[in-house]
Amino acid sequence: MTEFAPRSPSKLPDNLPVPVDDGQAAHLPGLTVPDIALLSTNNDWVRLSRIKGRSVVFVYVRTRVPGQTALYDYWDSIPGAAGCTLESCGFRDHYLKFVAIDVCIFGISSESASVQKQAAQRLNLPFPLLTDLDFELDMAMKLPMFDLNEHTLLKRLTMVLKDGVVEHVFYPVFPPDTHAEEVLTWLKGKAGT
Repeated sequence: MTEFAPRSPSKLPDNLPVPVDDGQAAHLPGLTVPDIALLSTNNDWVRLSRIKGRSVVFVYVRTRVPGQTALYDYWDSIPGAAGCTLESCGFRDHYLKFVAIDVCIFGISSESASVQKQAAQRLNLPFPLLTDLDFELDMAMKLPMFDLNEHTLLKRLTMVLKDGVVEHVFYPVFPPDTHAEEVLTWLKGKAGT
């Protein structure tokens, strides 16, 4: 197994394994989002199915809480696991560009609302994070997941929704730290449609 040195949360290691497309998201384009309410870090309930226009929903594995170590010491060796904070920060840093083209942004994971709220505040995110602690939306949409010992976790992917329907899916997402730019480029290519 590859050895990974402790790293800064602001930089990805050079030797991260690249996730491969396992086909688990192939069914998503064209799917209508189920009408399920998810608690947001803004203390309200969001139904992605009811959002008009375009929105970007990036699904991430988990957020590392300051002072905590990774879930497992081999976390960085799991393809697609590392980089959730950097991905969120990328969407934060490009947020006004998304707003300028009338696109809403949401992050979603299966973490608790309290963990997500801390992350949103600590990272100064201008968009809400949604929690699906019971995997209600995730299972209804059959989003890609993986089991790691006693944990079930979501695989990283991004959906572009248009009027509650999945218009496009980015899967797998790599590298996560530049992914927001990739999504923005795709959306600009769809301008006016």
